[in-house]
Amino acid sequence: MKNKSVMCHNNTCKKLSLHCVFIVSFLFISMTVMIPGVSADIYKYVDEEGVLHLTNVPSIPNAKYILILKEKRVHFHSDIDVNKYDHIIAKAASKYKIDQALIKAVIKAESNFNHRAVSPVGAQGLMQLMPSTAYALQVDDVFQPENNIEGGVRYLRYLLNVYKGDLRLALAAYNAGETAVAKYGNNIPPFRETQNYIRRVLSYFDDFKK
Repeated sequence: MKNKSVMCHNNTCKKLSLHCVFIVSFLFISMTVMIPGVSADIYKYVDEEGVLHLTNVPSIPNAKYILILKEKRVHFHSDIDVNKYDHIIAKAASKYKIDQALIKAVIKAESNFNHRAVSPVGAQGLMQLMPSTAYALQVDDVFQPENNIEGGVRYLRYLLNVYKGDLRLALAAYNAGETAVAKYGNNIPPFRETQNYIRRVLSYFDDFKK
């Protein structure tokens, strides 16, 4: 969720050496591979100050992005209990007037129902809340399923209200951030990661409604 990016500074060398870039990239990719249910295209670029940036949303004009990790679609697995949190989801769905199938679809796309999932850029829990978002939503323990789902569904309801019920725009903002949506005239940003995310959630939404 949100525009997830990190910066890596090296005070001893303004321009990062290829060795530094390799190490940081390797660690970043390794973290992603080890996290079940969290997938996205990951790009890197080095700015004019020699700072290495890693992001899943290549949104800066003229930046020379290099794809270092290609998105892998997450499929359903028989050992994943997709109904494990139904009682919590039902409660949040009723409170915020959101379809239970949609909530499950977002959880599926975000964490694959892994309540301890942590993305390479810090998004946490079932609905992959960024620390700043969790703080704003007053989510005390993001790894506690009920707290995370309550916060994530509350945020999704907020976005649906902002975009007047437009589910695609709400999902785009959930993934890339409201700023990215606003930047493109309140349209879906032309980011492959965001567009794939929307398609994935909608596909899961249909599956869970059956």
